[in-house]
Amino acid sequence: MDVSIVGSGYVGTTIAACFAELGHTVVNVDVDADVVAAINDGDAPIHEPGLAERIDAHAGTRLRATTDYEAVRDTDVTFLALPTPAREDGSIDTSIMESGAASLGEALAGADDHMVVVKSTVVPGTTEDVVESALVSAGFDDPLLAMNPEFLRMGSAVDDFRHPDKVVFGARRDAAYDQLHAVFEPLLADAGDATVVETGLREAEMIKYANNAFLASKVSLINDLGNICKELGVDAYEVADAIAEDDRISGRFLRSGVGWGGSCFPKDVAAITAAAKDAGYEPAMLEAAVEVNDRQPERLLSLLDGHVDVAGERVAVLGLSFKPGTDDIRGTRAVPVIDGLQDREADVVAYDPVAAEKMAEQRPEVTYADSAAGALADAVGAVVVTDWDEFAALDDEFDAMAERVVVDGRRVVDPQADLTYDGLTW
Repeated sequence: MDVSIVGSGYVGTTIAACFAELGHTVVNVDVDADVVAAINDGDAPIHEPGLAERIDAHAGTRLRATTDYEAVRDTDVTFLALPTPAREDGSIDTSIMESGAASLGEALAGADDHMVVVKSTVVPGTTEDVVESALVSAGFDDPLLAMNPEFLRMGSAVDDFRHPDKVVFGARRDAAYDQLHAVFEPLLADAGDATVVETGLREAEMIKYANNAFLASKVSLINDLGNICKELGVDAYEVADAIAEDDRISGRFLRSGVGWGGSCFPKDVAAITAAAKDAGYEPAMLEAAVEVNDRQPERLLSLLDGHVDVAGERVAVLGLSFKPGTDDIRGTRAVPVIDGLQDREADVVAYDPVAAEKMAEQRPEVTYADSAAGALADAVGAVVVTDWDEFAALDDEFDAMAERVVVDGRRVVDPQADLTYDGLTW
């Protein structure tokens, strides 16, 4: 099939490359000429394992990019993968989505049998109230509308697309379901265990929020339980391993630590909380999940306080991305950790395998090391924020520390006999 995707960010670029790999002819539409040029040159505009090689393999053949919305007229279906940033009150800003839909509507004016699929995460009602309204106002009458939420995780987005647990099709007409099945047929043929959920537009929008709100709450719950375990002298990880044997609970998202971040959990929990309050409902569980998460960085630093006075001293922060496998620093727990160390007048030196450059743009006052060893040298303490595999291999590097104190927020460092080692929940 001929597929167009409006938006070449994290989601848009990933699904474009993956749809091309499935055999579709794909065109990415984006207003950023530099991003368009990068894709056409076979270069990935974002860091995501497995993405660069797929763009390199298909650019110029089944995959191309353009700034011209008119390109969508030669395709059968268009996916809208545009940003929906958070406002100060947590609600989503749909202005970019509305503008993109309007440009799409102008390009498709008078077209027949073209389906528009919302891929972006939007609160229930947005697909109809914002996207459809903008399409129709711009001249694209009676669009075949669908909603197909993404469940892609940073650091494993390509694999998540290729091996989904579920694929959600939200629509109002049978023709839209048929078209969605046609687009995803090559994927579903290989991912035989994936569940296909056919539902309404508003339900499809809500499923994404419910998914992320549940997982964020699960992480906060295990962190709360882990904090209790810490106070009672109990190994929280052994407790988690045991309760994971109950198939009603499962072991996923049961690793207690410094908390959740990223572009999805914080924004999505805030957005659905704001939507609930706007509708007159107080979501106490979700508010509690956020409160627990916000406390974890300070709990990490309080453990460091118990071992060393960091005022005027060098402290290493290991890990800046919100999770391993990505350079994304949105919502990273490293920011409140760095803030807390600076409030304590520490000299912060940070290291991350891929995210240091992005963090330096936001926090230029921090010193950035080229390696974990460089960050640890002469430090009176270290805090581990991101569980990169290379941190598990650290050994002799601790010898260069002024004081061998490590507070591990992810239980990744191997404790050593002559290392003062502490963790959030153990």
